[in-house]
Amino acid sequence: MSFAMTAEDMFDQVKKMPTKERVKFFSLIAINAFQENNFTHEQVFGHLRNDTFSAEEAAEYLEVSMPTFRRYVQSGKIKPKEVIGRSQLFGTIDLRKLKQKLG
Repeated sequence: MSFAMTAEDMFDQVKKMPTKERVKFFSLIAINAFQENNFTHEQVFGHLRNDTFSAEEAAEYLEVSMPTFRRYVQSGKIKPKEVIGRSQLFGTIDLRKLKQKLG
């Protein structure tokens, strides 16, 4: 008879690990999970193609402050894909193009 560990059991065990062991555990998982595969940008982020992001999320993605991001919007470097009330939503493709330009 074999014992099958549930995800919840595994999580409980991981929480009990000392911090250094937990870091080592997740490092091993990350290294082994991606070792054999060379994923393309599309494979990893393709599902986000049509998503929109708030101004805060967009600024974080671009790694700029909110005032800098607002200047980009005001100057026309990026335009909102959608406006809902006072909220502006920015498209993934536009953000990616701007990040490449800023790169």
